[in-house]
Amino acid sequence: MTESCSPPGDELSPLHTILLFTVVGIECVVGIVANGFIVAINAAEWIQNKAVSTSGRILIFLGVSRLVLQSFMMLEITLYSTSPHFYHEDRVYDTFRVSFMFLNYCSLWFSAWLSFFYFVKTADFSCSFFLKLKWRITGLMPWLLWLSAFISLSYSMLFSKGIYTIYCNSSVPVPSSNSTKKKYFTETNVVNLALLYNLGIFIPLIMFILTAALLILSLKRHTLRMESNATGSGDPSMEAHMGAIRATSYFLILYVVNAGATFIYMSNVFDDNSPWSILCRTIMAAYPASHSVLLILDNPGLRRAWKRLQSRLDLHLKK
Repeated sequence: MTESCSPPGDELSPLHTILLFTVVGIECVVGIVANGFIVAINAAEWIQNKAVSTSGRILIFLGVSRLVLQSFMMLEITLYSTSPHFYHEDRVYDTFRVSFMFLNYCSLWFSAWLSFFYFVKTADFSCSFFLKLKWRITGLMPWLLWLSAFISLSYSMLFSKGIYTIYCNSSVPVPSSNSTKKKYFTETNVVNLALLYNLGIFIPLIMFILTAALLILSLKRHTLRMESNATGSGDPSMEAHMGAIRATSYFLILYVVNAGATFIYMSNVFDDNSPWSILCRTIMAAYPASHSVLLILDNPGLRRAWKRLQSRLDLHLKK
């Protein structure tokens, strides 16, 4: 009987496997529910009114990409844990990596466009270029979203060649024994990975950081102006501006941390089952979920729709 290859890294104990499934599973379920809700509300508005707002269109693109991304992450971790031999076949492994990068790029691009759109519509800069951009952004956004999806697909396809090499080493020594075993190894061309990953993420990352920083600056300046006019600290407008500053700051932190965790995970610096690799997976699953929950809490329309849904569920459960 031919001995099959073992997965790379030390095998997780049953307790650690259950813990990983539980934590990542909860994050993915929360993300799937939150993004499904965002897509459903905006799609219903589109169908009902036969039109959708620009922010609603971006949220649909973002929600769909994250819905598929988190479903895909659950499938990947399930296959990795239950069928490691199938998962580490060259074509399967490359397919998962390419698909993950496509969905991740789309999510990052659409998040960046959402931040950019809020910045253009909310900030009060008075230069002529900014005013022209504010006038034309609604017409440009559908084309920018589809262009971002095409760019994401193009860059992700580059991950199918020259990045990962999977092979089975048949002479891996077994500790405290004179025998050997077969084991999968993954070689990663970190230089090519860093080049492709950074090229793919550079524009949306810089765009998100700049627009978030400028939006915070604009809101802070407007808040200080309101304070100088002796507006009370309990004024709704003041509270709305401070809430927007906090939300934008949270989005920025989540965005940057997720980008770093994704690169570390994709570079295979750590064994698949090492604590650092598991931490990266947890962060990657947490980002789409937490960002989408914050979007619901920060968006008045989505927040009202969520409260209506909660009240209906409560009434249904009481019957």
